[in-house]
Amino acid sequence: MNPDTPDAVVVGAGVIGAAVALELARTGRQVVVLDKAGAAGHGSTSASSAIIRFNYSTFAGVATAWEAQHLWTRWPEHLHLPNDRPLAVFHRTGAVVLDAPGADPAATAALFDRAGVRYERWDAAALRRHLPGIDAGRYWPPKSVDDETFFAAPTGELGALYTPDAGFVDDPQLAAQNLADAAAALGARFHYHRRVVAVDRHSDRVRGLRLADGDRIATPVVVNAAGPWSGALNRLAGVGAEFTVGVRPLRQEVHQVAAPPGYGSGAALGPVIADLDLGTYLRAAPGGRLLVGGTEPDCDPLEWLDDPDQADPRPTVPRFRAQVTRAARRLPGLVVPNRPSGLAGVYDVADDWTPVYDRTDLGGYYVAMGTSGNQFKNAPLVGRFLAELVDRVEAGHDHDHEPVRHRCAHTGTVVDLGAFSRQRRVDPGAARTVMG
Repeated sequence: MNPDTPDAVVVGAGVIGAAVALELARTGRQVVVLDKAGAAGHGSTSASSAIIRFNYSTFAGVATAWEAQHLWTRWPEHLHLPNDRPLAVFHRTGAVVLDAPGADPAATAALFDRAGVRYERWDAAALRRHLPGIDAGRYWPPKSVDDETFFAAPTGELGALYTPDAGFVDDPQLAAQNLADAAAALGARFHYHRRVVAVDRHSDRVRGLRLADGDRIATPVVVNAAGPWSGALNRLAGVGAEFTVGVRPLRQEVHQVAAPPGYGSGAALGPVIADLDLGTYLRAAPGGRLLVGGTEPDCDPLEWLDDPDQADPRPTVPRFRAQVTRAARRLPGLVVPNRPSGLAGVYDVADDWTPVYDRTDLGGYYVAMGTSGNQFKNAPLVGRFLAELVDRVEAGHDHDHEPVRHRCAHTGTVVDLGAFSRQRRVDPGAARTVMG
């Protein structure tokens, strides 16, 4: 085999692309990974909150996240890297999902039961007992912090679903690097500072990629895992006309503040809190810190981008004030600083906030896109999805009419990959937030 003609090229070395490269390499393929950045995970992955939670609005979403958690808890075994390598660490803190319209706890619990996810149902009293200092008030709907009713009294109290096996990964960029190192140990080659400018095709099949420096890489298989740049790569490939699901780049901010008293104690870290009632989410960070992000409430304008490269990585005062003030409404002991602290990244957002893991009408050209914001947690399993999909489709399987079904190694659950089809029907009632 010509070493300059790899069996597959993955475009994007974020956590998704690195996971895909690893699993393709495990099938015996010679893999090349291209990325315009300088290292694995230096794109949108580095701005991820890296939360591992299981509450999704679909069974496929829940089952995928639950299986992926088993890979994070066995991270060294999943990677098979030498013991001297620094590894990302999964912190099992649990997650609290507060009640809110559109996030029916009974429906979520039914999905948890079906997938085998452990959970507890808490009422307001249990919520206050487990999280001293929390305000269990119901404030729905989320409001602008400048709205005169923002500080109005609650209209009732909230319960929650608690999942003890949730948590977060402490270093998302390192997690991507871990996957890249594991892939490289199997022969995958990573090329950074390489920008794709054209996709070669002949008839109905991909033939290779052309790069900005003039190089050409011939290959029979391309996987688009380019994150916020995935839509642009599809346009270069001339694919997308058959998609019923679109993607757009969205700038988002995550802020960091001092954790309030009562949110964890000593070495214990407080749980992840998903708060659609106020439009925010929270998770612990090392050093007594708290990460605060948003859940795209209707009262907040969304910052869609034409070009992800134009996104300002610095946090803004208005977004910081809105998200951290909401967090302080839920955790009254939290102090809202005068200056913003945090960072901004770019999500690759599908119309229904569900990713697209699929083949395309261009033979040999696959997509792992629409992933940013809520798919970091699933990356190790997504690699397996794509590897099985490539194997089956390249062998002649008609995935469009008989979707591949992936049997999860740890939970035994079967995930129908048709749930992530590029041609799925977008449910008008689908969750249209980062919660999925």
